[in-house]
Amino acid sequence: METAQPRHLIVTVYGLYARGAGGWMSVARLISLMADLGVDQAAVRSSISRLKRRGMLQALRQGGAAGYELSEEGLAILKEGDRRIFRQERATLADGWLLAVFSVPESERYKRHLLRSQLTRLGFGTTAPGVWIAPAHLSEATEDMLRRLDLSGYADLFHSKHLAFGDLAEKVRRWWDLDQLEHLYNEFVQAHRAEHASDDREAFVKYVRLLTDWRRLPYLDPGLPAELLPDDWVGIKAADLFFTLQAQLAVPAERHAVTSS
Repeated sequence: METAQPRHLIVTVYGLYARGAGGWMSVARLISLMADLGVDQAAVRSSISRLKRRGMLQALRQGGAAGYELSEEGLAILKEGDRRIFRQERATLADGWLLAVFSVPESERYKRHLLRSQLTRLGFGTTAPGVWIAPAHLSEATEDMLRRLDLSGYADLFHSKHLAFGDLAEKVRRWWDLDQLEHLYNEFVQAHRAEHASDDREAFVKYVRLLTDWRRLPYLDPGLPAELLPDDWVGIKAADLFFTLQAQLAVPAERHAVTSS
C-alpha cells in the first residue's frame, strides 16, 4: 500500500487518543507520538497547518502548554467515522436502496462540489448524473451530513427498490468500481496479514498504521449486499483481519499512547 501521509496519521492519533481529553493534545505529546511513527517535527507542523486550514484542528493552550484541539466539525467527522470504521454492517437486498437526487444552482457550484464529495465520502455510487445510490442503512448518516453542512435544501432522499432491468450485480460493479475496491482490499491484506507486536510501542505503531490504512475502505465499500458481490469477496477477509488485529493491538497501543510525554 502507499505510505500514509502524516496528516492522515495525525487524524488517526487524534481520533484514538485525544477525544478522551476533550479533543485536545499538547504539541509535545503529538510530536513524541508522531516520532514513534517515523514522522519528524517539520512534517508534523506542516500537517497541523493543513488540518487547521481544513477546519479539523484549532490552536489552544492548556495549563501553559501549547496544543491543538479538534474543532466541532472535526469531532463530528470522527464520530460519524466511528459508525463506519468500527461496525461490520452489511446490507441485504431486502433492505432496499437509498437514492439521493440533488440540484444545485450554477451560482453555487462550490456547494455542488461539496455535496458530491460528501456523498462519495459516505460511500455512494452514481447511477446517472445527479442520481446517487447507497444501501438504505446509510440514510441516518446521510441526513446528518446534509443537515450539518446546510445542504438539505438541495437534495431529496428516497428509499427505493430495484425492479428492472438488467443484471443488478453487474450494475453494482460499475456503480462502485468493485475491481478497484478489490485491488485496495488485497493491498490491505498483503500489508497487514503478518502483523505482530513485541511491545506496547510497536503495538502503537502497528495499530495507528493499521487503522489509517483501513479507515478509508468502509467508505469506498458501504456494506453492499453479499448477494451482489463476487464469490469469496476479499472485503470480508479484509474486515475479519482488521477486527482481529484491532482486538490484539488496541489495548497495548493505548498504554503506550497514555504514557508518552
